[in-house]
Amino acid sequence: MASLKPALAALSFLSFMTAASAETLLERGEYLVRGPAGCGNCHTPLGPDGFAAEQELGGRLVDDNPLFTAYAPNITPGGEVSKWSDAQLAKAIREGIRPDGSLIGPPMPFSMYKGLGDEDLAAIVAFLRTVPAVDNKTPASVYRIQLPPAYGPPIESVKAPERGVSIEYGAYLAGPISHCMECHTPMGPQGPMVDTALGRGGFEFHGPWGTSVAANLTPSHDGIARYSDEELKAMITKGVRPNGSPMLPPMPYPFLAQATPEDIDAIVLYLRSLPPLDDQP
Repeated sequence: MASLKPALAALSFLSFMTAASAETLLERGEYLVRGPAGCGNCHTPLGPDGFAAEQELGGRLVDDNPLFTAYAPNITPGGEVSKWSDAQLAKAIREGIRPDGSLIGPPMPFSMYKGLGDEDLAAIVAFLRTVPAVDNKTPASVYRIQLPPAYGPPIESVKAPERGVSIEYGAYLAGPISHCMECHTPMGPQGPMVDTALGRGGFEFHGPWGTSVAANLTPSHDGIARYSDEELKAMITKGVRPNGSPMLPPMPYPFLAQATPEDIDAIVLYLRSLPPLDDQP
């Protein structure tokens, strides 16, 4: 993580300017965490009316299934991460490795997070240090599957693509930022089958809402080809189908609704570029 030092050193300079705009590092971090990255979708406890705002990012049970019982930990300054350095927290987010060397398990989307750009990663870390502390400690997750020794080789540095309504930036938003492509890709023995079944859907999620199944995001007849861009954008940000029926969690609709129109346009452009289901190996 030595190459992250230039970006992480900028945490002390709140006037740090990103390449694309005049926003500060904290502003970028808040946009990502509370917007398209949707960290609270897993890390914020649920109340009877949705996310418990007063316990934002305080940790909760995410999923209990035959493979694992997973708790998303408290990532506010009131949690264990307050004892970690910025570089240690960055490594935990991007590589899934805690300071003690232990591996963080699913459903944290490390297959996607390893592509987080240095500046965006630094911005996320910076903002997490500023959220209100929550006094909550979650149990340790229990895995009934064998976790790998690591999620890949150590990551030295990642440069994010230039922001804009482009397929490349849409892929970055749908991958490392919003991790759409992990949830919407079938799981194999080694994790999401991103090399052979990217975006095909089919993964089941269990929660208070019952069971929801990730949809096929490829431009196939049973995928997104049947929807217009405006219909697709409404589904992504509002959780409403063209016929008016509501869609189910855990799709992070409230967070994606905070994304800029340009970012949503880029995501849709990228999804349209995926190979149709029948064309994939």
